[in-house]
Amino acid sequence: MSDPLSPEVSDRICKHMNDDHADAILLYAKVFGGSETASAAKMQSIDPQGMNLLAQVNGETVPLRIAFDHDLQDSEDAHQTLIAMVRQGRTQSAN
Repeated sequence: MSDPLSPEVSDRICKHMNDDHADAILLYAKVFGGSETASAAKMQSIDPQGMNLLAQVNGETVPLRIAFDHDLQDSEDAHQTLIAMVRQGRTQSAN
């Protein structure tokens, strides 16, 4: 069984995403956060309903809340959902 989305799990996911998947976070900000001109983004937190990002848009730091399409059950659900969102975001940004 995977970990529930506690604050500690949120911190672990955010650190991993910010350290290893900055391109994915920027894609989330552009496609799902409606900030097409964002130049960078960091994941601040993740909870069952969505994620909070800080994006750099036109030289300003802008907070973004991106809702998930379902309530996440645990860290494995978060992992699979974030991967699916990258795939969807790449498809949408290519069109």
